[in-house]
Amino acid sequence: MLTARQWIDALELEPHVEGGYFRRTFQADLRPPVPTPRGERLLLTSIHYLLTEKSPIGYWHLNRSDILHFHHSGAPLTYHLIHPDGRAESLLLGQDPRQGQALTLAVPGGVWKATSLDCGDHALISEAVAPGFDYADMTLGDPDDLTDRFPRHAALIQRYCRPGLRAGADGPGRG
Repeated sequence: MLTARQWIDALELEPHVEGGYFRRTFQADLRPPVPTPRGERLLLTSIHYLLTEKSPIGYWHLNRSDILHFHHSGAPLTYHLIHPDGRAESLLLGQDPRQGQALTLAVPGGVWKATSLDCGDHALISEAVAPGFDYADMTLGDPDDLTDRFPRHAALIQRYCRPGLRAGADGPGRG
């Protein structure tokens, strides 16, 4: 099995604002764009995404598009989700269905999501996003705002918010 460093090098992954590493692998350039409330978007985009022992958290964020997650290699990932109605759940994405792990996970647009690598050197996944990903459609989770919205999940929210991010902070992916 390849190590995290070998995957980063082989796939030419770069640090991601959510945590971990990524590289876009596809965008539907040959298809007509899709109209959305925030402007036209590509029909579909996809990325490789890697969490590592040194970067084990995909911090709270909300995407407006639907995302399919596919596990490829390494340890399972825990997906922490908070739905618009305040319901929270944690799901496992991994290679062993006998351990309650799914190979594929669908997260609808509008659901807050954080991801954690709880053991192991790495987890490599792919994500397919429809309509296609645009940073203008992603909001990084502000711990104060999320705790105000979902107070019963305060401990979970605080655990997976990007350090130093507060309301009004500028940066890639705010929106």
